[in-house]
Amino acid sequence: MSSKDRPSFSKRQKEQARQAARKRKDERRELRKIERADRPKDASQEDPDIAGIVPGPQPATPEDS
Repeated sequence: MSSKDRPSFSKRQKEQARQAARKRKDERRELRKIERADRPKDASQEDPDIAGIVPGPQPATPEDS
């Protein structure tokens, strides 16, 4: 009879470990979310490849005339 008790106890331990890990993970996610919101937006981190590009129709160049 004792062999039946063992699997359920180990299953319970695994489940508790999963719940604890999930709780830690959720707490870390929440912390990152708060830190990300507090961080100021830095305009100097603009992509240098597209810096200064104006969307929309472009002015005609002398080569086009």
